[in-house]
Amino acid sequence: MAHPDIQLDRVPRHVAIIMDGNGRWALSRGLDRIAGHREGIESVREVIRACRDFGVEILTLYTFSIENWNRPRGEVSELMQLLEEYLDTEIEEVMEHGARVRTIGRLDRLPPRTRRAVESATQRTAENSEMQLVFALSYGGRTEIVDAARKLARDAELGKIDPEGLDEKGFAAYLYAPDLPDPDLLIRTGAEQRISNFLLWQIAYSEIHLSERMWPEFRRAEFEAAIVDYQQRERRFGLTSDQVQLDDSSTEATEATQATKEPSGR
Repeated sequence: MAHPDIQLDRVPRHVAIIMDGNGRWALSRGLDRIAGHREGIESVREVIRACRDFGVEILTLYTFSIENWNRPRGEVSELMQLLEEYLDTEIEEVMEHGARVRTIGRLDRLPPRTRRAVESATQRTAENSEMQLVFALSYGGRTEIVDAARKLARDAELGKIDPEGLDEKGFAAYLYAPDLPDPDLLIRTGAEQRISNFLLWQIAYSEIHLSERMWPEFRRAEFEAAIVDYQQRERRFGLTSDQVQLDDSSTEATEATQATKEPSGR
């Protein structure tokens, strides 16, 4: 059962999550760090199910950062294997959810076996349309912007674009997944208060929810609490509260007028 305070008509369209705290959760219990990552998979399952239930269209998970390549080789290898296992064992439930798997990041750095597993999941789910499940792999926000700038510079050199006419929308077209809307809600677990090079361009106006819970402890109840927190915010996008309220009133009046003009069906 959904949280009684959640308004299903105001659920964020796109939720992005920095899944932090796996290693600390495990070490605090005398376990290897990889045990925390394994336990975190259950949190992924619960959050995906909640997104399906609430109608969240896009869920982006910060799965492996570009900086994570600097971790001990053994841990990196275990994380890649864990990703392969997840994609193999969870793909059936992902299909049942009607979720399309997508990825963002420098995938060319992934080991061949891991890359094949990712490609298999994306191809198998390519026709699904109920929701989009986006894994940020070998990803960094600054790296994404640099890659976008590099592609833009090449197009400018070839005369495909005029740099003088470039605007934010034009630049965003060069990002990894330009068709995705910006996240409405960014969640970070693990009691940290930073964005760790995640979606730097896209979260300019995202609402941010910081959780004290480590990711392996972040389950459906915590996700629902984040949605409730989001729904208590006023999203102004640089406007004043009065302007936002006036715009909302105008929208409601327009919808009411359109409703009165609809045929009765008799």
